[in-house]
Amino acid sequence: MRGLTPDPPPELLVGLDTADDAAVWQTDRGRALVLTADFITPVVDDARTWGRIAATNAVSDVYAMGGRPLLALNLVGWNSEELSNDLLAEVLAGGEDTARACGFVVGGGHTVDDPEPKYGMAVVGEVDPRRMLTNAGLRPHNALVLTKPLGTGVISTAVKRGEARAEVVDRAVAEMVRSNEKAAAAGLRHGATAATDVTGFGLLGHGLRMAQESGVDLEISVSEVPVIEGVRELAALGMVPGGSQRNLDWAAPHLDIGDVTDTSVTLLADAQTSGGLLLGMVSPDAAQAAVTELRLSGHDAAVIGKVTEGSGRIHLTP
Repeated sequence: MRGLTPDPPPELLVGLDTADDAAVWQTDRGRALVLTADFITPVVDDARTWGRIAATNAVSDVYAMGGRPLLALNLVGWNSEELSNDLLAEVLAGGEDTARACGFVVGGGHTVDDPEPKYGMAVVGEVDPRRMLTNAGLRPHNALVLTKPLGTGVISTAVKRGEARAEVVDRAVAEMVRSNEKAAAAGLRHGATAATDVTGFGLLGHGLRMAQESGVDLEISVSEVPVIEGVRELAALGMVPGGSQRNLDWAAPHLDIGDVTDTSVTLLADAQTSGGLLLGMVSPDAAQAAVTELRLSGHDAAVIGKVTEGSGRIHLTP
């Protein structure tokens, strides 16, 4: 992918080089556009809920850059021979629910025939380049904040296998439809220097990329990482998506596990859908202030570790 834009113009503030959450194009000194696209296959049975989750997942990239979403286009793959247009209308209504809640507009979209249904959005937002967050902004002595609990990948796998209890699924859905708007705002308000959203590559994958792009190491206290209630039991039963194991395989050469259990490490690599933000905060006090604010608004946020000098590794402690 890096070879697609060998000589990017100066207006492209964020492109392919750092594998960040979105591209950023500067339009003038105080304004830049944030552009992203994301779509997913169904993770729940209810069509409208899937639409809400997919749209929340897509717009999260804008929040991870410290931006504000403005406009979106629907991206749809639909099996028109087996699935009704009424069902598709429910999916799109779910996306519209998210758009209204987050304050952006859906202006159209594109649909193709596809044996496996897919839905998401291309989203355009804006950000002040002077306040933009990237995955390369971590600094030694930063504190790490995670704004949502882990486990949606495990629960989605359990749903597909018919092994997930209704209350566990409800907890996962509540997190997947939770916008990262307040998380980004709290981070900016309390001195975030870097951010990424935790999605398909898991906490380890996204965290490792931040560490590598920033030229630092991460120390994560595993006991402080929030996990959705009921997830550990499902993981112990083998309800782990294939993507989580691939995440762990990729991170392993750069990972010091210490005495952390295999199940805990697997959950850190769990492939998330519409996960939270991983924020690098300017100080432990700033991190705690952001967490306190987010918990008051219903987020299961936590300070999970710190940033140290290094060269792109993650060190785990129990």
